[in-house]
Amino acid sequence: MTTDRQPILVARGKADCLLLPAMANRHGLVAGATGTGKTVTLRVLAEAFSARGVPVFLADVKGDLSGLGAPGGDNPKIAARAGELGLDLSPQAFPVAFWDVFGRLGHPLRTTVSEMGPLLLSRLLGLNETQTGVLEIVFRVADASGLLLLDLKDLQAMTAHVGEHAPEYRTRFGNVSAASVGAIQRALASLGDQGGQAFFGEPALDIDDLLQTDASGLGVINILCAGALLASPKVYAVMLLWLLAELFERLPEVGDPDKPKLVFFFDEAHLLFADAPKALLEKIELTVRLIRSKGVGVYFVTQSPLDLPDTVLGQLGNRVQHALRAFTPRDRKAVEAAAATFRQNPAFDAAEAITELGVGEALVSCLDGRGQPGVVERALIVPPASRLTPLTEAEQREIVRAGSLFGHYEQAVDRQSAFELLRDRAESREEPEKPARPDKPSQAEKLLTGMAQSALRSIGTQIGRQIARGLLGAILGGSKR
Repeated sequence: MTTDRQPILVARGKADCLLLPAMANRHGLVAGATGTGKTVTLRVLAEAFSARGVPVFLADVKGDLSGLGAPGGDNPKIAARAGELGLDLSPQAFPVAFWDVFGRLGHPLRTTVSEMGPLLLSRLLGLNETQTGVLEIVFRVADASGLLLLDLKDLQAMTAHVGEHAPEYRTRFGNVSAASVGAIQRALASLGDQGGQAFFGEPALDIDDLLQTDASGLGVINILCAGALLASPKVYAVMLLWLLAELFERLPEVGDPDKPKLVFFFDEAHLLFADAPKALLEKIELTVRLIRSKGVGVYFVTQSPLDLPDTVLGQLGNRVQHALRAFTPRDRKAVEAAAATFRQNPAFDAAEAITELGVGEALVSCLDGRGQPGVVERALIVPPASRLTPLTEAEQREIVRAGSLFGHYEQAVDRQSAFELLRDRAESREEPEKPARPDKPSQAEKLLTGMAQSALRSIGTQIGRQIARGLLGAILGGSKR
């Protein structure tokens, strides 16, 4: 097995392009036009990190990364590339765990409404500033009332409750307009139709389950089956941003470790930034900048460097640039921008080379031991050791069933939360008042007991949080209460 701190051979040209594990949490970029080899580069990096005992999280948007769980040797082009580079490539399977929001080809991946919080939910729901303010009031009322928001029906019931009792809450929490309440409810209904009912609920993902190694010390590669999810691009982008935020909140500070605790690949990264409001962009930039101190390396995978804001692009120290085409003025601008980010090599013109690169060829620059960018090299990406062809659905399901996590996430749990408690309140108001019996608790006592038990269960399962609220911690504006 490869020693865990050995440099990663990413590509080979006139010089070897080496990624140092100690610099891997300085983040990275894999860019290039469709069909130029980005996915193979992502696979090679994932294999290398796993071999060094580093867990990986990546989204499989095309359905062609499941083969990481099987040994290669099935493709003559891989053998040819290995020979061309003078590499002795041994086929190898890597430990994989599959996740699927819809639970079809992997463990169901869920979060709770409370954990996601109002800022990301407003982005997910497409709310304007006024509607976002009302959604924040809904969350504050839920907190003050001890009502847990776990799934969409909880949030729908809580929103309706706040709308019906708006005059009571106006002085303490602010104005709640019927129009904003209606807009939120319509957006929630639409989100439910797009699969939101599957994403929100319990058991919610435990971030520790993404940080596993197998019995031989290989890092587990967590693969999100995102083909169907990509049909709802906002859900995809917000879910991955929520995962980043949860990692930031849960992991301790480690400074600059010898190797990352986790490497997170954000494929189709342009979806994260498309039409995002300025406030959210600022928070994303801050998250990326600070999460490296938690030992997490974030690698954005996208077609053009122009897909990312300059403030984020400037934080990506390790870069693999595949070919770009220069057919339009914007294309030429992207080529020039990509070339300008490299430490230039006097042996070739980077801007010209970017348009000439073949499939599987790239311009590569990684940070050296002092954290400085290396001179850019034109090189061939090393071939992967795992199987290029995807697993069959039967093979994939077999891996899921054999995994240590199987059975924990598969069955949804619907415990007492805001929906049930508000429904019970409404029913108690409709019933005629009866004399209290000493041997039976009153409805109010039941309500208070249920609320207390729910709150205690929440605190017990998510130590250090109030009302199961992640809310991206201080990163997204200190929303935790």
